[in-house]
Amino acid sequence: MSNIDLLTRRNASVPRGVALATSIFVEKAQNAEIWDVEGKRYLDFAAGIAVCNTGHRHPKIMSVANQQNEAFVHTAFQVVPYERYIALAERLNQLAPISNAKTILMTTGAEAVENAIKIARHYTKRPAVISFVGGFHGRSMLTMGLTGKVIPYKAGFGPFPASLYHVPFPIAHHGVSSEDSLHSLEKLFKADVEPSQVAAIIIEPVQGEGGFNIAPKEFMQALRQLCDQHGILLICDEVQTGFGRTGKLFATEHYGIEPDLMTIAKSLAGGFPLSGVIGQAEIMDSPEPGGLGGTYGGSPIGCAAAHAVLDVIADEQLCARSVKIGARMLERIQQMKDRSDTTAIGDVRGLGAMVAFELVKERGGHRPDADKVKQLTAKALQHGLILLSCGIYGNTVRLLAPLTIPDEQLEEGLDILETSLVEVA
Repeated sequence: MSNIDLLTRRNASVPRGVALATSIFVEKAQNAEIWDVEGKRYLDFAAGIAVCNTGHRHPKIMSVANQQNEAFVHTAFQVVPYERYIALAERLNQLAPISNAKTILMTTGAEAVENAIKIARHYTKRPAVISFVGGFHGRSMLTMGLTGKVIPYKAGFGPFPASLYHVPFPIAHHGVSSEDSLHSLEKLFKADVEPSQVAAIIIEPVQGEGGFNIAPKEFMQALRQLCDQHGILLICDEVQTGFGRTGKLFATEHYGIEPDLMTIAKSLAGGFPLSGVIGQAEIMDSPEPGGLGGTYGGSPIGCAAAHAVLDVIADEQLCARSVKIGARMLERIQQMKDRSDTTAIGDVRGLGAMVAFELVKERGGHRPDADKVKQLTAKALQHGLILLSCGIYGNTVRLLAPLTIPDEQLEEGLDILETSLVEVA
């Protein structure tokens, strides 16, 4: 069995709308390493799009998941409930930066966002929702409408649900300040929707697919005040930022604010499908019994794995590890940027181990070079490093190494990145 054979079979049997970031097919994985079906080893700086913060197949997570698998796999929590769901909700309620919280568990990130919007609309009795340019919230019809990027997520799929609005996300090097974003909100309230009709504002503290743009602290605090002023709920989408990725358990903790609702998924269960919404109890209790739920929501195996994930994050001090990894990544990338023989690197940014850099057409400039990013990710893959691109203009490279990656493998991956930047210059 070869990668090319599997690619041929994939093209014949799977719709082309399911894009592939790489042309390799995995045979096995362990921590920060992946081996393809041809036996080649790769360092994984994608981690399943930030799903494997605790690495591939962490032994503690696999052990409890296997134990749960031996007990029972599925009953539907709404039919025959189980203790692990309740215990995980209790644990998340204590850990989240939300006072007097309750948690509902679902399956995917998009499902979590859908439910957060449902809950916000039911509680406020308002229809409108505001999100941000460049934000990504999912591929369902509602979450596509919230997502602030047309290609590839929204093109050809409209019309989208009504009463959804977008304002610019503050990105200084794109010429958008916090004041500009807040002014855009004010103009939106004047021109398109009165604030008394807005149920929620949803924001990623650090944009994921949008390019790892970090919301300024003063902006998040001003947003909280604006929501309080108008009775609007603030939803922090922590699907990609959660569970140690930014150096805190949740990125919202960096801002000194309390959201009304938070969406979580990805690294919550270390690779097992699980997501959730955490929110203030009064808000979460608004829908009537039966108004929330899902057949697979709060999978027993996912709940078991999530308990182990939280144990591993605490026991192995992965939030502190995230800060250390991120600092080293930023240091090395800045050194690469300063070299004269690499392709031009523009803005370099990161919060914890959520690190990214842009490739631009000329040194010192900001004109995006998406084609060069495609060359770089392909060259890195040839050398055994899995990288992902992102960003509104497709010119951002994001680094999402597992927080459990050994130092020597981190350096090996950064060495490959540096070599590849020189080779595609």
